Amino acid sequence: MAEKYLAPSVTKAFQILSLIADSERGLGISQLSKRLGISKSTVHGISAVLEEIGAISRNPHTKRYKLGYTIFELGKRGLSRIPLREVARRHMERLMEETGETVFLGTPNNLHILILDVVESNKEIKITSPSGTRIPLSAGATGKVLLAYMDEEKVHQYLTTKGLVRYTENTVTDLDRYLCEIQAVREKGFAIDREEYLQGVRAVAAPINTEGPLLAAIWVVGFSSSLTDEKIEQVIRSTLHTADAISRELKGKIEG
Repeated sequence: MAEKYLAPSVTKAFQILSLIADSERGLGISQLSKRLGISKSTVHGISAVLEEIGAISRNPHTKRYKLGYTIFELGKRGLSRIPLREVARRHMERLMEETGETVFLGTPNNLHILILDVVESNKEIKITSPSGTRIPLSAGATGKVLLAYMDEEKVHQYLTTKGLVRYTENTVTDLDRYLCEIQAVREKGFAIDREEYLQGVRAVAAPINTEGPLLAAIWVVGFSSSLTDEKIEQVIRSTLHTADAISRELKGKIEG
């Protein structure tokens, strides 16, 4: 078997980009060096190259780095070429019309959920977030759905290592209970978030079966005042129907 090729500089570059992406205020050389456990000179050298190609930019006053426009442009171009996004779009638009709420499409990305597309509600006041946004992997209904269909050993390792963050007073932080809820998702095919990730916000999520390595989910999000217990039942049916329609169309394209 061929030896696995390792490129330390490339790995470190992506680690730097990931840390900067997760920081709201940006990070300096010393902070990056400390968090990564590598020398300042190494961080400086890699950062200089990343800055030169526009992957990061440095504030001349704070000396902190933030993501550059090159990363955003690459991300935008990449998202536009994902077949799943193309297939799902019109189904998402129909689901938004049926429910009156914002509809999201996303997939796991390392320890986060990457939002691939969003169809905003027509309401004046609504829940929204742009494509390319990352949210925690354990966030609400979407997290339960994606974790339910990932490798069980990896899921257990993730949950025991990272722990369950309490986002609101309704967040499930007991590991055994959370694992039971994930099992329920496997049996029912959907998950509900009753103000577990954002206070005053509810959601319904369902998996998209791509029958391949790509795992994805679609979810409907709205304020609790709108997504009442009665309405959620209808939203569940519509979300499941939409997820199934996307799955079937995607399967047809793959086989075709």
